[in-house]
Amino acid sequence: MKIALAADHGGFELKEKVKAYLQDKDHDVLDLGCNTDESVDYPSYGKACGEAVASGEAERGIVICGTGIGISIAANKVKGIRCALCTSLFMAEMSRKHNDSNILSLGGRILEHDFALNIVEVWLSTEFEGGRHQRRVDLLDSM
Repeated sequence: MKIALAADHGGFELKEKVKAYLQDKDHDVLDLGCNTDESVDYPSYGKACGEAVASGEAERGIVICGTGIGISIAANKVKGIRCALCTSLFMAEMSRKHNDSNILSLGGRILEHDFALNIVEVWLSTEFEGGRHQRRVDLLDSM
């Protein structure tokens, strides 16, 4: 699977760990930056990831900032994006099963990094259930 990956300075360290993890699992990673821990503006990176997923350049995306909040807001500004900030395995699972999230947001400063990789694995391996949830996803996409 091709996965777009973007982070600001607060998520840089975790982005690098997620990138290595995804590559070890044979995913094609589109690294959209940032490339250092120097201060940058998260909206630019959230938007870049959102656009990569919305355009089909990547199948899914992962965005990371200090808390995951700001960059998820930025990604969700892109039409067709359903970015979910997940801090637990259950949230990751349900964001895929019920909401068909296409971008995962993580907090680089609030999640233990090994646990964040578990969240990534659950999110990537969970399929959308469709059915009664499809109507709601369609409503989201039409907004």
